[in-house]
Amino acid sequence: MNKKEQYVAAIDIGTTKIVAIVGKKNENGKIEILGLSKAPSKGVKRGVVLNIEETVTAIETTVEDVQKRSGILFSEVFVGIAGQHIKSMKNRGYITREAYDDEIKKEEVFKLIEDMHKIHIEIGEEIIHVIPQNFIVDNETGVKSPIGMCGRRLEANFHIVIGQVAAAKNIEKCIRKANLSVKDMILEPLASSDAVLTEDEKEAGVVLVDIGGGTTDVAVYYDNIIRHTAVIPFGGNVVTKDIKEGCAILQRHAEQLKIQYGSALGDIAPEDKVVSIPGISGREPKEISFKSLAYIIQSRMEEIIDAVNFEIQNSGYADKLAAGVVITGGGAMLKHLPQLMKFKTAMDVRIGLPNEHLAGTARNEINQPMYATSVGLIMRGFDFLETYKKPFNAGPIDEYMKPKATVVTQKVEEVKEIENVEPEPVHEEEKIPLTEKIKTILSKMFEVEDQPIK
Repeated sequence: MNKKEQYVAAIDIGTTKIVAIVGKKNENGKIEILGLSKAPSKGVKRGVVLNIEETVTAIETTVEDVQKRSGILFSEVFVGIAGQHIKSMKNRGYITREAYDDEIKKEEVFKLIEDMHKIHIEIGEEIIHVIPQNFIVDNETGVKSPIGMCGRRLEANFHIVIGQVAAAKNIEKCIRKANLSVKDMILEPLASSDAVLTEDEKEAGVVLVDIGGGTTDVAVYYDNIIRHTAVIPFGGNVVTKDIKEGCAILQRHAEQLKIQYGSALGDIAPEDKVVSIPGISGREPKEISFKSLAYIIQSRMEEIIDAVNFEIQNSGYADKLAAGVVITGGGAMLKHLPQLMKFKTAMDVRIGLPNEHLAGTARNEINQPMYATSVGLIMRGFDFLETYKKPFNAGPIDEYMKPKATVVTQKVEEVKEIENVEPEPVHEEEKIPLTEKIKTILSKMFEVEDQPIK
């Protein structure tokens, strides 16, 4: 391992919560989470940012908090994208090479992937991911990695994920307004899959179902390759809404009911047990039976599972999924959901926790289904940096100040050089406030909190 430790930061912009998270890789290649912070998310609906101001505020809060907790500062982040505008398609590309006996190089594979980014898609859409599924070298099919092989024609089948430009731009705008930059945008179901699935499951065939507040993400794997991705536009929030309307109670009481007493199976809920809900503004309290609560939840969960089943059929791999279904996300905590899922899909079901690839002390605190996407974003972040050999601008507080300062001096020197060439002088006053500004920002960032109030 190199002496300078590599850190990665990510932000999961969800419908119910926004999570900022920082991790590093230890010497065994395992990922350690150094800090995590979450804030309620108010500006996001069904995975899509609608209110930029509220989202920016939540991002700033969590980022500041996680930087304090972990002692790591960062100026760029990996960020997740979901929402019902996400769709996936398959495509095939090829390049014809000059010589037979040259080895296929990494650059050529990258070129093939780059070419896929140029395919025709509808106006207002953009390509988020191009994932090679398998390669074909001179009609030799089923090649997992063609690098180092010889051949004239290199082909590949691709899984392409497409999303709306506007949705991606809004996420980017939120991150930029919080004074960060987006290193890469990652499809959330892919991130969650990385965090909770084992290699064996991906090989045998598995469906990942990530039930969030606003969306349910689906990813189908078979033979270690992602075969299908989809985002279903409803999740745990609609269950709460049904309880709220069905029982005529307040939203917060409905959410509490769902979490504490809810069950996804009406038939096995006790008939004689009731829970008392305080009345609205001093009215009579309401009594709600566990059974009717469970039936409300079950009918909505069945609808979500039907949509998941539709996507499984759509993928074309319905009969090849030996490892069955793995459910994760906050919605996976619902009591008896695995049983209902098993009954409706006729597949094996387990709950996925994101400690599959984690090390370090924080793994227990983080080991909840709702953090699957956040942990996955960190893992995908490290993959991205290794694949494209890119650095990530993050480091401990004491080390991190130095690169910031050098960047500023470089800028000033560049300006001086230009000054010699260009007749138009750059005003000295303009330069000074910039460095002063940065100094004040830095001093603010490292202010000691326990100072006596004047």
